[in-house]
Amino acid sequence: MPSKTRYDVIIIGAGPGGIFAAYELIQKRPELKVAVFEAGHALDKRKCPIDGDKIKTCIGCKSCSIMSGFGGAGAFSDGKYNITNDFGGTLYEYIGKKQAMDLMHYVDEINMRYGGSGCKLYSTAGTKFKTLCIQNDLHLLDASVRHLGTDINYVVLENLYADLKDKAEFFFDTPVESVKVISDGYEIKAKGETYSCEKCVISVGRIGSKWMEKVCKELEIPTKSNRVDLGVRVELPATVFAHLTDELYESKIVYRTKQYGDKVRTFCMNPKGAVVNENTNGIITVNGHSYEDPAMQTENTNFALLVSQHFSEPFKDSNGYGESIARLSNMLGGGVIVQRFGDLIRGRRSTAGRMEDAFITPTLQATPGDLSLVLPKRLLDGIIEMIYALDKVAPGTANDDTLLYGVEVKFYNMEVEVNNKLESRYKGLYIIGDGSGITHSLSHASASGVHVARDIADK
Repeated sequence: MPSKTRYDVIIIGAGPGGIFAAYELIQKRPELKVAVFEAGHALDKRKCPIDGDKIKTCIGCKSCSIMSGFGGAGAFSDGKYNITNDFGGTLYEYIGKKQAMDLMHYVDEINMRYGGSGCKLYSTAGTKFKTLCIQNDLHLLDASVRHLGTDINYVVLENLYADLKDKAEFFFDTPVESVKVISDGYEIKAKGETYSCEKCVISVGRIGSKWMEKVCKELEIPTKSNRVDLGVRVELPATVFAHLTDELYESKIVYRTKQYGDKVRTFCMNPKGAVVNENTNGIITVNGHSYEDPAMQTENTNFALLVSQHFSEPFKDSNGYGESIARLSNMLGGGVIVQRFGDLIRGRRSTAGRMEDAFITPTLQATPGDLSLVLPKRLLDGIIEMIYALDKVAPGTANDDTLLYGVEVKFYNMEVEVNNKLESRYKGLYIIGDGSGITHSLSHASASGVHVARDIADK
């Protein structure tokens, strides 16, 4: 490929934001020359080497197939598209609540057209569980949820790529090193080559947070500190939450602790799912997946319990704080630590013997240990209080054998200063998706891609 290859639009990152930006540009302006640069692998090359047999734990691949590649970190997620402004980001603050909702519904229509048509749309509207939660000082957030499942989500991405690959140029395993402002647009460098464009869309996801901070510093794009979410992933028998998940699938429940007044929330609920490792910049954390295909389902349900940490002067590095706690877990457990709830509240570590004696089979091989040596007391106290609160609406949550995996960390980018077109201080340089610090979900990130593509097409 010769240097100085010129495109009308370059998209950096092939996660949901980048994919939907490319999709919408091709729909609106098929004559445009569009290139998509992705640090990770093509979809069919994305495979985590952990097989539970020969390779049991993370081996630190140069490019984590769970976190990077076509589809982004969402490719192997449980494929939940939450259509709501109540959580998942603050996109509506930039483009308006109605516009944000319209775009999320538009994304949902595309997903249905590309293979997700048989997947159910759940809703919390008018549910009896809202009353049950409020009676127990818990708060169920409103949302419509389209659950594709990890398997159908993959099919949708396959179909989207098949449609896009001949209409845009994709560069996989090609991390972008730098972005430079030039007289007639932007210049990027990747693998020793130089490419230029009139418009540039940056959509690097959470895994690109450090890279994004570097680019903002070099281009003097203002940013402000965001938050980091810290907590554990809970795994318990699916029957405990079945009455909630059968009707709602995803229930976002928020609780304010009595002891500190902190908010603890459920996140990423995976009925009959599996707990998995994630590798973020060399740090092993925990997450969860679920499947639409009954043959791939388990007997357990998992979900995260997270507490948001915001920082102000003099400390601003929220991601650094989250990383330090995750590294401590990795140091003590060689990766993810798992502990029975009964052991945690009795102040003792879980051992291999105690795990084998439990009435639940873990879906992830993790090191039995003591989470109280990893998570700060305030966070752990809040999580324990939340488990007892959830036990009132889902009896069995606080059973001794409920498993807690740690740590789960949701890193958020510094929030980048953009206008209502999601355009930075440089005309034609757009910053979208979770990499912008504005969106925190599949649906919001995808919607942000459509939003900027329409602005580019109009111009």
